[in-house]
Amino acid sequence: MATASFTGILRTLAIIILVYYALKFLLRLLAPVIMQKVVKKAEQNFYEQQQQYSQRQYGNQQQQVHNKSKGKKTEKEKVGEYIDYEEID
Repeated sequence: MATASFTGILRTLAIIILVYYALKFLLRLLAPVIMQKVVKKAEQNFYEQQQQYSQRQYGNQQQQVHNKSKGKKTEKEKVGEYIDYEEID
């Protein structure tokens, strides 16, 4: 079984600290670029959803105009006969 040496522990700690600060530095440089890409992607998704919504609304309006222009009137179903009545005292 190998025992840990003091220099090995210091070397490992130094590597961990260097990696931590290197990542921290890189994230500070790359964060604005990453955020711009995220915002542009969200904006694009929002724009596409708006386009789909407006196309559906336009299609529904065209369909309603088409249905109204047919002039086809539907009669209500007659379920029964209407009877007028008077109250008797």
